[in-house]
Amino acid sequence: MENDIMLDDKNVLTMKLLHYFITEKNYNPIILQGVDNEIWLENLDADCKVVRIVSGYIHNDEQYDFDVFKTKRILKKIKKKTFSFNVNVMSFFLDMGDNVTQDINVDSKLMGIKVNDESDIDKNEFVKKIFPDLSKKLVYSEDGMELFAKITNDINEHNMKDASKIEKVFKDKGPYITYLLMAIIVLLYLVPILLGKYNYIINAFCVHGPSIRAGQYYRLITGIFLHGSVMHVGFNIYALYVIGSQIENYYGRIKYLIIYLFSGLMGALFSMIFGGNVASIGASGAIFGLMGALLYFGYHYRVYLGNVLKTQLIPLIIFNLVLGFILTGVDNFAHIGGLIGGVLIAKAVGVKEKSTTSDKINGWILTTIFTAVILYVAFIYSARG
Repeated sequence: MENDIMLDDKNVLTMKLLHYFITEKNYNPIILQGVDNEIWLENLDADCKVVRIVSGYIHNDEQYDFDVFKTKRILKKIKKKTFSFNVNVMSFFLDMGDNVTQDINVDSKLMGIKVNDESDIDKNEFVKKIFPDLSKKLVYSEDGMELFAKITNDINEHNMKDASKIEKVFKDKGPYITYLLMAIIVLLYLVPILLGKYNYIINAFCVHGPSIRAGQYYRLITGIFLHGSVMHVGFNIYALYVIGSQIENYYGRIKYLIIYLFSGLMGALFSMIFGGNVASIGASGAIFGLMGALLYFGYHYRVYLGNVLKTQLIPLIIFNLVLGFILTGVDNFAHIGGLIGGVLIAKAVGVKEKSTTSDKINGWILTTIFTAVILYVAFIYSARG
């Protein structure tokens, strides 16, 4: 019949492998220019980051050596694009000649398997270790066009679900908490000035180590909402609007508020420890924490935000930290404390669709230990000095 599609063994195996890696292991296709007769799939959260399904004929050792060279070159590009340090690959060669005599498992970073039929999969130790259920998942009750239809439908449904999840994560939800924080900062600057109480408010509620150690613990939070000038307020609320609205969108309102307050607290504690008895005010420690949280989020979604991390966020963080050491009157220790606190608490609260329960538990453990150490240094060790 005209609508019949001829499916040879290689095409069937390719479809089965695609079905397994996409629907079972959440791999996504990688679009590569100029690469023929092979399919690249990535899952940067998996033990094996990249899978290749190579259907092109590899005749001898020379062709295989070129394949290794090409694979390494592409992996370097993937590392740069996805901001990944370790990327390993498993290559499934579906049409490799007997003249290839060398070991195709170069090392644990560059693994390969020659697959003449499905039984070869159980013979490869790397595959059995990383994908122990693969051979079982290649068994289907359907065949021919029924198999083709099932695999196509399953992959399409999986891709639609993934697209829906990503859309929910990146969908604009309205930065209402950001607006509230901006309003509080502006009001806490303007109202004391209008009432003639500005100096009193600053002196009573700024971050000041000796006063906090004397029992005025509220200063650790109130100080991060106070500012010293119109320029100080303007710069911080602009940064809060740009970065905070993204964090609120990506993490959700409750997590965003936790990140903001914890980062501000860590910034205030670092200011206590390293700033001596000098008073400190400003939201910049909390804002640096938001940048740390954005960095953590971007790493998990580096397929989408990898270039943004490398070309915008990381240079912005470095530039502001360097500027903080150059300019006088800048509490750069609060920036550093906030940045570290932001990364840690972001790991604790987790990234939607990416963080596992284990990741979040480890994040809370690290955050608790870090907080305990900083509190000890700020209130006990530093006080002795």
